Amino acid sequence: MRNKRTIVFDFDGVIHKYNSGWKGVDVIPDEPVEGIRDVIADLRKDYRVTVVSSRCSRDEGVKAVKQWLKDNDIQVDEVTGVKVPAIAYIDDRAINFNGKADELRDKIRNFRTWLQ
Repeated sequence: MRNKRTIVFDFDGVIHKYNSGWKGVDVIPDEPVEGIRDVIADLRKDYRVTVVSSRCSRDEGVKAVKQWLKDNDIQVDEVTGVKVPAIAYIDDRAINFNGKADELRDKIRNFRTWLQ
């Protein structure tokens, strides 16, 4: 069996809709982002899927994220609070760096998530 390459998904705002905002490390009140369950299931055929969240810096956060994923029938390969090596990172708060440092100031100053 060949080793699968890893894709990392951020949790809040990518998997967990995060409409309610921060309620605590172990309070995850919102539903999944529409269609994310099917995308992750499909990708897991060819990739290892890791979920990363700042919630997971604490044990109760790891437990809460794992339980939420289970309750919402979303299967992943790993849940962590550490950015692991991957071929791609899916994050609602990321800015894609295109090699042009001089464009970063404007990208950062004008940045909005898909929920804003």
